[in-house]
Amino acid sequence: MNLFNLRRPRSSHHLLEAESVPSVHDSRQSRACLMPSVERAAQVFVRGQGSWLWDSESRAYLDFYQGGAVNSLGHSPAVLIKAMADQAQALINPGSAFYNPGMLGLAERLCASTGSDQVHFLNTGAEANEGAIKLARKWGQLHRGGAHRVITATQSCHGRSFGAMSASGCGTFDNRFEPQLPGFINVPFNDLPALHAAVDAQTVAIMLEPVQSDAGVIPATGHYLKGVERLCRELGILLILDEVQTGMGRCGTLLAEQNYGVRADIVTLGKGLGGGVPLAALLARGKACCLEPGELGGTHHGNALMTAAGGAVLETLLEKGFLQQVRDTGHYLREGLARLASRYAQGELRGQGMFWGLTLSDDSAQAVVKAALYEGLLISAPQPDCLRFTPALCVSKGNIDEMLLRLARAFARVRTAQLQCRRT
Repeated sequence: MNLFNLRRPRSSHHLLEAESVPSVHDSRQSRACLMPSVERAAQVFVRGQGSWLWDSESRAYLDFYQGGAVNSLGHSPAVLIKAMADQAQALINPGSAFYNPGMLGLAERLCASTGSDQVHFLNTGAEANEGAIKLARKWGQLHRGGAHRVITATQSCHGRSFGAMSASGCGTFDNRFEPQLPGFINVPFNDLPALHAAVDAQTVAIMLEPVQSDAGVIPATGHYLKGVERLCRELGILLILDEVQTGMGRCGTLLAEQNYGVRADIVTLGKGLGGGVPLAALLARGKACCLEPGELGGTHHGNALMTAAGGAVLETLLEKGFLQQVRDTGHYLREGLARLASRYAQGELRGQGMFWGLTLSDDSAQAVVKAALYEGLLISAPQPDCLRFTPALCVSKGNIDEMLLRLARAFARVRTAQLQCRRT
């Protein structure tokens, strides 16, 4: 059975303000002009508000993907629109060689709220992780006799630029862009003995995601991450936490490290920091603050428009009760997903805050994602047997209930298709 040979159902949001949706020139020729770097669904999205997206045919979709945890406050939040509109009228980008108020204000507030000493703003999480690697190797030259090797975890994903890709342990790009950059070693995640065995005189840092997203939303255990921090302190090497996806409230606290009671020397942020615009940050603490002018930079790093957006996002996250609400609503989401998983005989539920992965009983994740899209629901599948949920941090319980209904229909649609295949 073809899951998508029927007309899409029309939600109550289907025609909401449909007249305001602009027409879009959508031809095969237009799509052919784009390099096939990403597998994209056929829909062309033209408008978003909160947890909802509308395509060029005025169909509404409930978004529990949010650009891969990028839109931390949902689509087009009023606070972000105002901050960017006001800033755009005054100044967009004076150049990275000059200060601007947004850069200075966000730097001070971000350092104060995270207990960091210095910050450098970048455009993407991959850039931030590249910066972390450069910072660690510079520190190794100064304080560890030229040590340069960085230990990361298998199944990790730190980005798709060369340094970040070489550091990653997911193997997605093996044998495609060889030779990769040397100086990285991967060891199993949540395995302290493997880390101890891998450290040598050339080790300068251990770099980890507190929650491995692309591996299937696998959190570090408390015992493991505390043990990693202790190992770094005992051996005098740096601890780098890649919080590109877990940071900025995604796990219910400003940084995921707070959930574990650990403190990294270097932290990277991205995705949710800009609330939907390209903004990332490299945070350094204490002895890790060793960069000098000219060693890290970029044309758009710290530009006024992007840092104004980041300031609005951070201000919202730090409002009284906001992160507690993320934790409460995240618990509600977890309970709902657990009930649904039990009803449809699915597997383990993993995650924190507003960041959840649901393992399935088989490798049908992509089929569920497609069926969910048919039902007007956007989710993702980091692994063949895992669904990932990264809604807006301010998602309502009503939207969660609606998501569960649509996901249940998607599960039922896939199950029906599987049964029909077995009969034929």
